[in-house]
Amino acid sequence: MDQRLLDEINEKVKAALAQGPAADIEKNLRAMLGGLFSRLDLVTREEFDVQREVLLRTRARLAELEKKVAELEREAAGSPATPGPGNR
Repeated sequence: MDQRLLDEINEKVKAALAQGPAADIEKNLRAMLGGLFSRLDLVTREEFDVQREVLLRTRARLAELEKKVAELEREAAGSPATPGPGNR
């Protein structure tokens, strides 16, 4: 089939639905779902993506800090203990 024919049929179906009771049903359904979603604790995709990036950066920083702590612990275990002011 020709793509133009399919596009034309699609537009005519959309126009027929927009003029009929289906448009009212869609409008009412959108309002009902909007009310339902507003009561739920949902976030937008943008908010989700921002928090995901923050979490990824935090995980990377945590991995760096864990590595640094492990290195410091190895250094501390390998070096002789020096007496501090309270250990004399």
